Amino acid sequence: METKGGFYITQIKQLQGRIFERLLAENGIEISGGQGRILFVLWKNDSLTVSEISDKTSLAKNTLTVVLNGMVNKGIVTKRINPENRRQTIISLTDYAKSLKERYEDVSQQMNELFYQGFSDDEREQFEGYLERIVKTLIDAEKSK
Repeated sequence: METKGGFYITQIKQLQGRIFERLLAENGIEISGGQGRILFVLWKNDSLTVSEISDKTSLAKNTLTVVLNGMVNKGIVTKRINPENRRQTIISLTDYAKSLKERYEDVSQQMNELFYQGFSDDEREQFEGYLERIVKTLIDAEKSK
């Protein structure tokens, strides 16, 4: 039996990413989707290590390092060595990044409304439950390497 779940997930990710970045730009927020994922995590809990951000965003550490360096250059985050463990780098939000939070949340809400347009609450919960199962399965598979 042919399945298309992975194909649809990839297509959704690509379409959603392009639309979300367009909405961000229309609202004067000049950040990429990857940067937005990092900001979302830091807005919930500022001053995290690179490893913690990697775990919370599922971004590989080498990818994360490149994105974070760009964010430092744009004045979105700062980097400092953890005084308690010099092998760790702590990433913190700048005042500029903190000022973006409300507009970013408005854009996220617009995206959520578009994403779930035509879904009942039950359908949305069921759909997210299926996705959560897939994510857990993939995380377990990755850990078992």
